[in-house]
Amino acid sequence: MLTDYAARVHLETTGPEDGEPVWLLHGWGSHAANMRPIAEALAATYRVFNVDLPGHGRTPPPPDAWGVPEHAALVAHLIRTHSAPPVTLVGHSNGGRISLFMASTPVHEPLVRRLVLISPSGVTPQRGADYYVRSTTARLLKAPFAFLPRPLREAGLDWLRHTLVWRMLGSSDYQRVQGVMRETFIKTVRHHLDDQVARIQVPTLLFWGTADAAISRRQMLHLEDAIPDAGLVTLEGAGHYGYLDAFHIFHTATTYFLEHT
Repeated sequence: MLTDYAARVHLETTGPEDGEPVWLLHGWGSHAANMRPIAEALAATYRVFNVDLPGHGRTPPPPDAWGVPEHAALVAHLIRTHSAPPVTLVGHSNGGRISLFMASTPVHEPLVRRLVLISPSGVTPQRGADYYVRSTTARLLKAPFAFLPRPLREAGLDWLRHTLVWRMLGSSDYQRVQGVMRETFIKTVRHHLDDQVARIQVPTLLFWGTADAAISRRQMLHLEDAIPDAGLVTLEGAGHYGYLDAFHIFHTATTYFLEHT
């Protein structure tokens, strides 16, 4: 049950009880502690909720492999349980993907007042030749098992996933996780929102660092163009954690945005 699992989610709450609610969603492989500078900067005025997402920080892995809809359902449950919607979502990387999904999905959209997104994932990246070589190799390695009876096929694929050659084909994020979190990672990163983000109607502030190796300028421009009320702040020289690399600019722009939307 979602309610049982939600009770095990680590949630840090700061700021005045009557403050406008702001929810912080970290990226994949990160945790709430990396978002604390934002929480500390906003807590004088806002009621800030900083979440360790499933399988990260002090929150246990989900009961089975979750994708973006399941993460969004969890966040929605937490919002309804701990604060008065609509709320501001501040999402970094995969936390941005979850935020984009929520703001563009009818069942969750009423919970969202505005978005602040730092290098959000969710827009299909352009793939290089190396990606296609690795994906083709993976398909070829899996192909022989397709002809086996189901029990043997599943056992064979499980063996394959534990081989060195298979691990070498995966990304560093993929290689760092096991079990249900590996399947959760696959389901999550394959969920793209290119067309769906055009449905977002709330004010949206985007941040992107020019030295970000994970999210491209093209992906950010797609979001800026697709979301009707979106603006992009470029952080010169900042990387994927642009809010930390250029915190003063991030904080100044975010505070102004929150005060005027």
